[in-house]
Amino acid sequence: MAPLVHFLDLTGTFVFALSGGLAAARIRLDPFGFAVVAIVTGLGGGTLRNLLLDLHPVAWIADPSYLVVCLSAAAFTFLGAHLLESRLLWLTVADALGLGLFAVSGTQVGLAAGAQGEIAVMMGVTTAIAGGMIRDVLCNEVPLVLQKEVYALAALLGSGLYVGLDAIGVGPWLAAGVAFIASTGLRLAAIRWNLSLPPYRR
Repeated sequence: MAPLVHFLDLTGTFVFALSGGLAAARIRLDPFGFAVVAIVTGLGGGTLRNLLLDLHPVAWIADPSYLVVCLSAAAFTFLGAHLLESRLLWLTVADALGLGLFAVSGTQVGLAAGAQGEIAVMMGVTTAIAGGMIRDVLCNEVPLVLQKEVYALAALLGSGLYVGLDAIGVGPWLAAGVAFIASTGLRLAAIRWNLSLPPYRR
């Protein structure tokens, strides 16, 4: 795995695992529960992506640092979540950051595996949303991707933007930075101003 992809993937794993730990804190789980929720949140999207792309071994099996990162996030939130004034706010912010990071790294992995641009975009979106969906289901919450605010669309923006910039020869670091800012920025704006697509009306 290229250094940039590995860095973004590990960072996204940590941030998403933090959101899992914060979700565990909201429903008052024990330390084992924190670890489980953090691990499935941090690793769920990347695992599904690698399975769909037939990439073996799965990243966290080949590199145990992914598990270490998840367990560190679980321990950090178990010991420090009570210090946060609004755990829900921090959970949504951490989730937005993880969404942007995973949208980019998932797309990079797809392109590196030889996938066409549109498939790489879908891999980016899958990486970005799957872990959070598993987290919300485990914590008995309606998954964020099914709520009104823009969510998957933000991941789609970041993934599509990265593929487009890569296609015209923009350097990977710059393309990753622009795509991350666009994806995370749209998600944070949706949280701040309650932006959503129009719902179905009879």
